[in-house]
Amino acid sequence: MDWLLKLSFLGYLAGSAGFAAYFATNRQAVFRAGQGLFGAGAALHTAFVLWAWAGAGYPPVNGLKETLFFAAWAMALAFELVDLRYGLRVLGVVAGPAVIALMAAGFLVPGTAPADPQLLGGVWMLTHVMSLFFGYAALFLAAGAGALYLLQERSIKRKSHGFFFRRLPSLDNLDRMNHGCLAVGFTLLTLGLITGAVYAQAVWVRWWSWDPKEVWSAITWLTYAALLHERLAVGWRGRRAAVLSILGLVLILFTFLGVNLLLEGHHGPFTRI
Repeated sequence: MDWLLKLSFLGYLAGSAGFAAYFATNRQAVFRAGQGLFGAGAALHTAFVLWAWAGAGYPPVNGLKETLFFAAWAMALAFELVDLRYGLRVLGVVAGPAVIALMAAGFLVPGTAPADPQLLGGVWMLTHVMSLFFGYAALFLAAGAGALYLLQERSIKRKSHGFFFRRLPSLDNLDRMNHGCLAVGFTLLTLGLITGAVYAQAVWVRWWSWDPKEVWSAITWLTYAALLHERLAVGWRGRRAAVLSILGLVLILFTFLGVNLLLEGHHGPFTRI
């Protein structure tokens, strides 16, 4: 069934090309074509995930290869949902390349399954995995909206009505989407950490063990908690929220990949090459 992955990758490629063409031309028909191709890729990818899940009895996240493909799937679905909710079509130029990069990396790394499959079963593990992957995807899109906000703000400050000014949504719309994705992503991240602690207690008989993954996950959570607190309590909006969203994404990338590749811990077998 690897052909499903390959076809989905082609769909993502074609769809992302359509998003880029829409960004360049601002033609609605071009976006609809890209959206249809990207959606077809996501549908094929979903079929693969369900097939692999049914065959193994647990989510396909055993080893780095499966983890990268699963992250790409979560990112693609998150983008589809955000586009449906906010209609910020230009975000496709951020989400599309991210999905392609994750898929390409998945094809390049060896196909190993180093973790004990028995560790991947159970409702706590399922909730932990689904919450974190979709939470990370939502927070990535928040950072994407933040980056576009900074571009639009720079264009406005320079009183330039050029390319970016004409293509990007208003600052209010970008800020609103940034906040919405932050709120959803932080909620899912919190749920993922809680269920991960429950799972750790069941498997390793301890809620917290100062594992590098746990420590950096806590740092990431605290960063987003501070951002949302300041946004709600103090009224942080716009540039500050955008910059901290991007900083949070850097922490997520290190927590997701860097910790497991560079540091030792009991999470290592799940994403080791």
